[in-house]
Amino acid sequence: MAQLIERTLNTTPKNTTHWSIRSMAAEAALSHTTIRRIWGAFGLQPHRSETFKLSSDPLFVDKVQDIVGLYLSPPNRAVVLCVDEKSQIQALDREQPLLPMALGVPERRTHTYIRNGTTSLFAALDIATGAVIEKCYKRHHATEFLDFLKQIDAAMPEGPEVHLVMDNYATHKTPRIKA
Repeated sequence: MAQLIERTLNTTPKNTTHWSIRSMAAEAALSHTTIRRIWGAFGLQPHRSETFKLSSDPLFVDKVQDIVGLYLSPPNRAVVLCVDEKSQIQALDREQPLLPMALGVPERRTHTYIRNGTTSLFAALDIATGAVIEKCYKRHHATEFLDFLKQIDAAMPEGPEVHLVMDNYATHKTPRIKA
């Protein structure tokens, strides 16, 4: 079995990109059900792949440590907000009311709906309390983001520092936002 696992992890069959259950079964002279059982027991799925990208920012590790440290151990009496936005949300109305979930029955909805355009949701999560400040806008530009930042500012209590954690989306980098 160890040889089978090693072969799955470290080799590929001729003229293909990955092992299939049947190609490994033929190579190992075992049944396909045996291969399925072994791969299942070890969580092997050679047909699946995922992508990732490492940051080329030389300060990436320092920035991650700062953000994680801010979340895990915020400054005394500071407010830490995680800010993000979701654009192009379909604003839909169903033609019939939802039927609620019941024991053994999932929530149900009609497949037909009325389109009301799209909206952009801006939200700020207070990591200490779970409170959310949110607002929807018709557009997703720096002007709307600046308005949302003003809404956050108005909702914050006087006194404590406020730390915003957000991604590097273009609307966050305009001169008006930085100012």
